[in-house]
Amino acid sequence: MKVIVTGGNSGVGKATAAALAASGHSVLIACRTLEKGREAAAEMVGDVDVAHLDLADLASVREFAESVSDVDVLINNAGIMGVPLTRTADGFEAHIGTNYLGHFALTCLLGDRITDRVISVTSAMPALCDMHLGDLNWHTRRYSKWSAYEESKLAILLFTSELARRGVRAYATDPGATDTDIARYGTGLMGWMNSLPLPRPYLQTAAEGARASVQAVTTSLPSGTYLAPRFNQWGKPKVAKLRAKAVDPVVARRLWELSAELTGCDWSP
Repeated sequence: MKVIVTGGNSGVGKATAAALAASGHSVLIACRTLEKGREAAAEMVGDVDVAHLDLADLASVREFAESVSDVDVLINNAGIMGVPLTRTADGFEAHIGTNYLGHFALTCLLGDRITDRVISVTSAMPALCDMHLGDLNWHTRRYSKWSAYEESKLAILLFTSELARRGVRAYATDPGATDTDIARYGTGLMGWMNSLPLPRPYLQTAAEGARASVQAVTTSLPSGTYLAPRFNQWGKPKVAKLRAKAVDPVVARRLWELSAELTGCDWSP
């Protein structure tokens, strides 16, 4: 199958792309830095290509989408975590704009060319937050980089549930506690710890973190299924139960409508 992996140049995305290419799929790594993408692709075995995509810029999302003729599986994997208050090219708060709205727009723009399924990477962090549709982009609330990250991942779960309700085969996956550089742009303790060249035996490897997304590519489980580590943050993927707030049909529909308004992108499967 033809598979697009956003952020496939590093971390869990790179491990996902490598595993899928090695198993015979045709993989397109969509990433912001082409040089890093090409370096990653050169390390992989199989059919791997690279294209530019900056999810923090809707113009880049549209340009990338226009270059894609067809795709079987879209894996919305790229993300940022723990960054100070910054805004995307379109004025969105960076976490919600990159992790969710960029992927929402990409999915909608590619919608009529996605032949099989959409897989979106989230985390266990949404358990700690609620969705604030009245201030999605943090214009009036006191900013919290961790709450912003958590809400962007909750938005992904709601998006997945709404895709499933609309008849699209969609899955949410959670890599768990994984040793990657997702916090490379973060500040404070997390950013400092991530910068240290130390072994992290308490974290899964990127390949272990990629298992849920790789499994979701071929699973026959019902659309809307959430695959997460067996022990919440560690272990092989299993079907996990989602909290009511992550599948609330009213909130999911309102979020979709708001996202379509903010991005100028929509999809009616």
